[in-house]
Amino acid sequence: MKAASICTNGQTGCHFISLANLFDRVIQHSARMHGISNDLHSEFELYFLPSKNQIGRVSHNCHTSTILTPNGKENAQRIAREELTEVILKLLVAWRDPLWHFHQDMAQHHEFNNFSSNKSLEMSDMVHELRKGVQKVVEKMQMLGIISPSIGNLGTPEALLTSDSAEWRLMNDYDLLYCFRRDSNKIQHYLKILKCRIVPEHGC
Repeated sequence: MKAASICTNGQTGCHFISLANLFDRVIQHSARMHGISNDLHSEFELYFLPSKNQIGRVSHNCHTSTILTPNGKENAQRIAREELTEVILKLLVAWRDPLWHFHQDMAQHHEFNNFSSNKSLEMSDMVHELRKGVQKVVEKMQMLGIISPSIGNLGTPEALLTSDSAEWRLMNDYDLLYCFRRDSNKIQHYLKILKCRIVPEHGC
């Protein structure tokens, strides 16, 4: 029942993939994205914050703070599937522009090695790819009647950015990395919770 075509009508060579497998793909992708954010955060501390005293001075005023997110596993399990899906997509959309501009900033720093600069670009690309993957999961859930079709417009920046689009520019680069590491961890956990609520028979 929970198998869905991954191609559009009329395509030849179409094959079917289970919803559980689609979830596994986006969860694995989100885990890699969070891992890169951890690596980059550590690299940033090494290059730009040599003093241990500075590391504690982190602003927690993230530009995504206006996006209401459930605290803890129990709260995330309580909210509706549509609402949890919407939170995931809102977070992904909100990080599109900040991460791209962060990569541009990192390219200006000669102290920041090419390996780390490339990581910042990879992180930006991964957000874009993960958003497309989550949207594909949403489409399959809607096709199978698991969630309402009323969230069909999710994932577009115009529909989801609840804060001023330039608000993230007020954060410094270290704060931005801190906030993204936090949000990418949330995304990974929310995807796991959503999968276990919808296809609990597959590894939950």
